[in-house]
Amino acid sequence: MKKPQPPIAPKKPTFKEKISALSNLPAFFKLVWQSSPKKTLFSIVLRVLRSAMPVALLYVGKLIVDQVVQLSTTPQPHDTTYLWELVALEFILAITSDALSRTIALLDSLLGDTFSNHTSVKIMRHAADLDLEQTEDSEYYDKLERARQQTLGRTMLLSQVMSQLQDIISMVFLIAGLVTFSPLLILLLIITILPSFLGESYFNSQNYSLTRSQTPERRELDYLRYLGASDETAKEIKIFNLADFVIARFKKLSDQFYYDNSKLAKRRSFWGTLFSMLGSTGYYGAYVYIITRTITGHLTVGDLTFLAGSFRQLRTFTEGILLRFTVISQGAIYLNDFLDFFEIKPSIAVAKNPIPFPNPIREGFTFENVGFKYRHSENWANRHLNFTLHPGETLALVGENGAGKTTLVKLLARLYEPTEGRILLDGIDLKQYDPKELQHNIGVIFQDYLRYQMTLSSNIAVGDITQLGNQALIKKAAQGSMADGIADKLPNQYEQALGKRFNNGVELSGGEWQKVALARIYMKEAPVLILDEPTAALDARAEYEVFQRFAQMTEGRSAVLISHRFSTARLADRILVLDKGQLLEIGTHEELLALNGRYAELFLLQARGYK
Repeated sequence: MKKPQPPIAPKKPTFKEKISALSNLPAFFKLVWQSSPKKTLFSIVLRVLRSAMPVALLYVGKLIVDQVVQLSTTPQPHDTTYLWELVALEFILAITSDALSRTIALLDSLLGDTFSNHTSVKIMRHAADLDLEQTEDSEYYDKLERARQQTLGRTMLLSQVMSQLQDIISMVFLIAGLVTFSPLLILLLIITILPSFLGESYFNSQNYSLTRSQTPERRELDYLRYLGASDETAKEIKIFNLADFVIARFKKLSDQFYYDNSKLAKRRSFWGTLFSMLGSTGYYGAYVYIITRTITGHLTVGDLTFLAGSFRQLRTFTEGILLRFTVISQGAIYLNDFLDFFEIKPSIAVAKNPIPFPNPIREGFTFENVGFKYRHSENWANRHLNFTLHPGETLALVGENGAGKTTLVKLLARLYEPTEGRILLDGIDLKQYDPKELQHNIGVIFQDYLRYQMTLSSNIAVGDITQLGNQALIKKAAQGSMADGIADKLPNQYEQALGKRFNNGVELSGGEWQKVALARIYMKEAPVLILDEPTAALDARAEYEVFQRFAQMTEGRSAVLISHRFSTARLADRILVLDKGQLLEIGTHEELLALNGRYAELFLLQARGYK
């Protein structure tokens, strides 16, 4: 197998950037506090108590050793009361220390889950507030993916920072004891620990850079996993014999990941072992020095025990603090990915004093020289659109694929903002209306509607989720789209789970799913209705029935209908023909046939297919 080629090395964060990233911690702790103030406060208090335990245990241990030595060198009888009191005190400190550690670990786990849930909700809520066009951008998805990773990965950051503070407090006590006997031990400690700290800092930077550069490929790996093992893709994977293609692509990417990650891991392991040996050499050098001082009578055996234990723990704490600092600073850099996502602001702004949606609509929607093109694109999706959707009018949009039909209705619903021109509702720019209120008054079923892995009742109720508990309205909506016949055949009727993702779910046919999706538009009394290819999966009889009912439903309402079937389009009051995003023709079915233009050409081509 050909050896994967290493990627171009991405930019690594500098030491200055790491220090600067620590400024993210206040925002992080604010989120932690918001997720659970009580758990956060309790964790802080317990950690302060736990930080005093190491030095207390070592000092009581020193007193016990000195007392034992004293008793062993004095004649009988011995008064051992003080000795056993010290032993009892050490026992109490030991079990208290263990209880505190276990309680802190439990709190960290609970607080981590709480924080993860809190931030996940925050991400979903922020994503819902962003523009549709932003969600369709690959750069947005990279930021979203990184933010999602941080909801889980950053839960450990809290524990690391709190442990850092706890260990620093413990170190203060231990250092005080060591300085009393020999300040040189502190200097020796720093010299032996520093290389390990610098090494870990370097490799954490390497790891961050590598992980960040792999984000797009990780998303592709997740997509390939979905393609290769999903009930929704299984048909095409089999019929087109795509399994080998998907697996080969997955293996190529995963091999590259393995090569990059293993190369870094091996280097980190080698240098980590070398620096650890240096630290052990320093510790045993200090140990020899303490033993020598004890043999010469400058220190007691208890002092030996206390100093050796203090130096060992101080070394462990110092090493842990230095190494944890690099992890914390690295985690703080990762927080940039999390916080950057919340810096994405929607470009569709809400007016300071939005005017209420008109009820009823009096003049309709007017497009004035409206043009739109997607970000990072030089081509116009729509251009020079000038027309009016009148109150109570049904307007059909006709055109070849890619003509801009769906983009037009997204502009109408203000899911997109025009790049040029403006759209008026009753003579007032759509920007003066609240987007959420506007969209609440527009019922839309897109061609790529979602098949929610929920109950039939919930699938219909998403048309107006505020009416989820209104079974009468749900059943009425199902009757409007003929989905009531589907409910009658299901084991649990409206409470039957749909889809195969979860247990006891029932899969529907394409036409049945389309009826369920159509029922959503019947869920609310919206004055404007938009149907994007609403009957593509229905047979001719079902399509005829749907439009008979739809015609009744749209009486007194404005409606936009996108369809490739001219038998459907001709039912509209007017037909708008789009070509390459621009308005080519507009009029009734009869007017457009008489015009003998593009509509007439397409209509006759389709009509020949039925002869």
